[in-house]
Amino acid sequence: MFSRYKKTAGRPLPQPEAKPATSETATQTVAPQPAPQPAAKAPETPKPRPAVVRGLSEKELKRREKLAEVRVELHKRLLDTLNLAALEHASEADLKHEIAAICADGLAEMDIVLTREERATLHQELYDEVTGLGPLEPLLRDDTINDILVNGPKQIFVERAGKLELTPVVFKDDKHLMRVIDKIVSAVGRRVDESNPYVDARLKDGSRFNAMVPPIAVDGALVSIRKFKKDKLGIDELIKFGAFTEEMAMYLRAAVGAHLNIIVSGGTGSGKTTTLNALSSMIADNERILTIEDTAELQLQQIHVGRMESRPPNVEGKGEVSQRDCLRNALRMRPDRIIVGETRGEEVIDMLQAMNTGHDGSMTTIHANSARDAVSRLENMVAMAGIDMPLKAVRAQIASAVHLIVQASRLQDGSRRMVSITEVTGMEGDIITMQEIFRFKRYGIDENGKVLGHFEPTGIRSHFSERFKYSGFELPNHIYTQTAAQ
Repeated sequence: MFSRYKKTAGRPLPQPEAKPATSETATQTVAPQPAPQPAAKAPETPKPRPAVVRGLSEKELKRREKLAEVRVELHKRLLDTLNLAALEHASEADLKHEIAAICADGLAEMDIVLTREERATLHQELYDEVTGLGPLEPLLRDDTINDILVNGPKQIFVERAGKLELTPVVFKDDKHLMRVIDKIVSAVGRRVDESNPYVDARLKDGSRFNAMVPPIAVDGALVSIRKFKKDKLGIDELIKFGAFTEEMAMYLRAAVGAHLNIIVSGGTGSGKTTTLNALSSMIADNERILTIEDTAELQLQQIHVGRMESRPPNVEGKGEVSQRDCLRNALRMRPDRIIVGETRGEEVIDMLQAMNTGHDGSMTTIHANSARDAVSRLENMVAMAGIDMPLKAVRAQIASAVHLIVQASRLQDGSRRMVSITEVTGMEGDIITMQEIFRFKRYGIDENGKVLGHFEPTGIRSHFSERFKYSGFELPNHIYTQTAAQ
């Protein structure tokens, strides 16, 4: 029936053991046995199991566990039966047909009857095991999920709409989880084990992958996947979602058009990359843009874009290409603007010099909780880079290089807002002077936990008004004084 992809000289199919043969009928025969030996449940140390499948009855829980055992057994049969080398050229329909045929034979041998829905789910799970990342595949296909966070084999969280939630998805055991991690890292030429217990990689769809394995991860491997957004959010969508107002968008469009150097500041998951994508969409098509990132996430729509991605060292510790190396080389490539995905190390000094030497309109992101903190972070990074400069000289460099700091934040209800737009106006003595133009003012939380607040201008006119005018952007005075609607 499935001769095309069957191994010609493989080992015989394993005979079904008595234990996996437990199904709906076996539930009654096995039910009396757990009572005499309560110690049998002790090895199930991961207590999160009941919480993971919250809302399910004990019977449904047992049914799920039986189906998981059946899936493991059938997966072994697939590995023993299928010629994996031949499957590389098989179509999805052919492979699913072969899996369905092998499953039908296996279930008949094990004397297990499944409903049509259970059988379809089982076929899809086995297909994901053979071709994809097993239990993670449905989560990767779900467009409403932004992040996937794995805390050992029995706890998988996802982030939807800025909120973390526990999923019913689990791995069989630690070995199952490690097998999926190895599958990901080996595809990009990396390895992860006791001698190299953490790894950064990128999935085929562009999603960012990070894993840390035992003994560093104490309770099982830790995995985080930041999903790559296929459809980037534009300015209009962000206004509709309440990330900022039309008046703020007018101001930012003028700032980008007037070639102000912009830093997007914020915490982890606050929407810095989304904001940077939105700002970059305002750049004209006749400019040459170079992007530099650790993991390529920016989605620029302009015609003339050169993308660069840093590279970590190989297992021998050689071959590293840092963001600083890319940035130094980019300066020789005649860019109009340079966009650095995230400035976090010694590349900061080259970024500041680029902003100061003919690459106006450059942009980057930085981890900080406020505009003032962002400036302090820049000072600290310059110090960590080993540059022996007086603090006043460092601050003068920052004040002349950075024009605008856009602060993004994820609020406690999961929503993301552009909570502040601050201009850097120069130096006064040893202090960098700044003025806030727009801000998000909070005034409470409603009964559903939603943050209440509105955007408002501070009433201060932009320090760069003349520059805007010379660049063809005549902003009306009311955007600095009229209260923006929530």
